[in-house]
Amino acid sequence: MRPSQRWRAMVEAEHAQSERIRGTPPPNDHWESYAQHFRADPRRSDDLLVNRLAQEIALHHTVIDVGAGGGRLALPLALRCRHMVAVEPSPSMAFVLLQQAADYGIHNVSLVQSRWEEAEVDPGHIALCAHVLYVVHDIVPFIRKLEAHGRERVLIVLFKAPPQSQTYPLWKHVHGEERLPLPSLSQFEEVLQEMGINYHLEVLPPQGVRSFDSLEQALEQLSRRLYLTAGSEKRGLLERMLPDLLEEEDGAFRLRGVRPLEPALVWWRPGG
Repeated sequence: MRPSQRWRAMVEAEHAQSERIRGTPPPNDHWESYAQHFRADPRRSDDLLVNRLAQEIALHHTVIDVGAGGGRLALPLALRCRHMVAVEPSPSMAFVLLQQAADYGIHNVSLVQSRWEEAEVDPGHIALCAHVLYVVHDIVPFIRKLEAHGRERVLIVLFKAPPQSQTYPLWKHVHGEERLPLPSLSQFEEVLQEMGINYHLEVLPPQGVRSFDSLEQALEQLSRRLYLTAGSEKRGLLERMLPDLLEEEDGAFRLRGVRPLEPALVWWRPGG
């Protein structure tokens, strides 16, 4: 099996497990419950990822942010380039992005509310895609389109382990089965090698472990991640287990024994 085929198989297997456990079709807008959490000050100076990406961007550049979400990267980077094209299919995320741009007076951002596969966008200098690839089924044409639209450079950010891997151990406790992982950095490197792309890899500082303000917040957020409905037997099981699964430090609750997520920046020059 080629790396690109293995990538697709992993995505399909994870999605099939999610739909079986959830028992209902996925929502039209997966991010509706989370979008408001993606607000951030575009002029913040302490974001290590923004500061690193800014090193790749010049004032004359047009940047295309594929899967821009609520603009956590697109808006601060828009302050450093001529034009930012934010491609984002989620209506709730797009609403947050446009509202944030208006609130902070950032006027050089245009929104393309579409999946990348169907998006009609003129080529730019930089194509950026951060924490999106994990759920892409057809990875090769997705990457080729990024190459065609980032004439000077393609920038990819993704974790060494899947984004939700910190909650994977809970699946065995609650659902009685291991969580099937999404593809991440190692599988992506194999795909790039299959495609003949000569890339550069830079490991970035790890992100902190996700924390919760209270046991109630932990229960609510983890229940969503595990597809547990209110009043269900499995949600009651999670609620009973939580005091033993969490540790408290400085007023915040974290899952015991989980490791910080390690992001990486992968970049290359198309055709180079």
